[in-house]
Amino acid sequence: MEHGTFLGDDRFVWSPEGLDEVEAELLGPPEELKGKDVLELGAGAGQCSRWLAGQGARPVALDISHRQLQHALRIGGPFPLVCADAGALPFADGSFDLACSAYGALPFVADPRLVLREVRRVLRPGGRLVFSVTHPIRWAFPDEPGPEGLSVSSSYFDRTPYVEQDEEGRAVYVEHHRTLGDRVRDVVASGFRLMDLVEPEWPAWNTSAWGGWSPLRGNLIPGTAIFVCERD
Repeated sequence: MEHGTFLGDDRFVWSPEGLDEVEAELLGPPEELKGKDVLELGAGAGQCSRWLAGQGARPVALDISHRQLQHALRIGGPFPLVCADAGALPFADGSFDLACSAYGALPFVADPRLVLREVRRVLRPGGRLVFSVTHPIRWAFPDEPGPEGLSVSSSYFDRTPYVEQDEEGRAVYVEHHRTLGDRVRDVVASGFRLMDLVEPEWPAWNTSAWGGWSPLRGNLIPGTAIFVCERD
């Protein structure tokens, strides 16, 4: 299944399990999103921001990848696109009511606390941040959807980043592993309260395999961790 096909152009999907914000309401009831200023980090093609705009929110879609934002621009949407580093947000203090990231930004930075502190800075008092990442336990298993992906192959505590390189040896993809405890400590140390930690279960309706995600694995081990945080 292609990435874009799975997400659609205007759905807010938190994870490959198919957890949709329409049902999850992790940002709050949809009717309460109207008029809210929302920052989406690692927005990619802007699917989540497009859905938020449809609820009457005022999203800003931020991504460090110009190519991703070009794709978002081609699809279109009534919200600004910002190409910037999540660790140096180009916004004034207290600019947003909510911030969100569905598998964007945080897994790809070496210093997540820098990003979290920046998000806290641009949130208004009582503002909420919700972000999803690959569940840390998955790092101990091969990234395979079949039976071969059910046997532990490496240490859960090995924090060595996963790196893909091009033919010239340049890193083209880097994802950083942090344990569940690391993530919790990052949230708290950055001035947030952890309100909930959601581990989506694999739904019966989802019969698709996508990358290392599949019904077989999803019914046995969690694939996604979603952190619901609030600032003072």
